Order: sequence, then structure tokens, then C-alpha cells
Amino acid sequence: MSVRFAGYAAIFDCPDRGGDVVRKGAFGAGAVREGVPLLWQHSGAPVGEVALIGEDARGLRVTGRIADPALARLVAGGGVTGLSFGYRVRAARQRTYRELTALDLIEVSLVAQPMQRLARVHAVVVEEEKIA
Repeated sequence: MSVRFAGYAAIFDCPDRGGDVVRKGAFGAGAVREGVPLLWQHSGAPVGEVALIGEDARGLRVTGRIADPALARLVAGGGVTGLSFGYRVRAARQRTYRELTALDLIEVSLVAQPMQRLARVHAVVVEEEKIA
């Protein structure tokens, strides 16, 4: 079984548990690239692939496919719904929160508990393997 999913790895202007806020435009030109790996909990070998990724009005929207069968079952069953992303800060300013204004995206991860509470998978499609 594999699973296709859509969701948000970041929501703009929403403080995370660590005191960071991602601002619109932080993933601007050159920061979002092809070949972004999809990981489990920010580590290990890729568990699938990111098909499309980019900013929209709400945040960093991601669509992808989970190839790891155990993780695919968890996501399909609603047991894992968190999304997150790994990054390097290129520009930030400190105010009430650390405002991230320019980032280099490193990876996207499915996670048990996202730092940003609204960073979630919101659509899932199960693809059953065809037997010939």
C-alpha cells in the first residue's frame, strides 16, 4: 500500500511551540526546490516523495506519496497527522517571537507531534497495489 497526502508543513503567522513564526515569503525564490526529501521524524532514509511544494496564502503546502507501508497505514488510519520541515535560517528578526523571514528548506517530515500545531495532513488517498 502507498498513500498520497496533502497538507501544510508550515502555517504563516502562527507561533510554534519553540517561539518561532514563519512569515509569508520565507520560502521565496530559490528556497523551495525540487527533490525535497520526505522523512519520518526528521531523520533516517526517505519514506516517500514530495510531489509538489510551495507557498500559498495560508502556508507551505505539500503534496506527496508515502511509500513506507507501516507509515502509510498509520497516516491512512489517522494515527499520524503531523507535518514539519527542516530548514536553515537566512534571515530572521526578534520581536515577541523569532520571525523567520527567509529560509532554505532542507526536508519535509511526517511527525507524531508537530512544533506548529496547525501543520497537518488534511487529505489522504490510499493507493492499493494492483495484483496482475
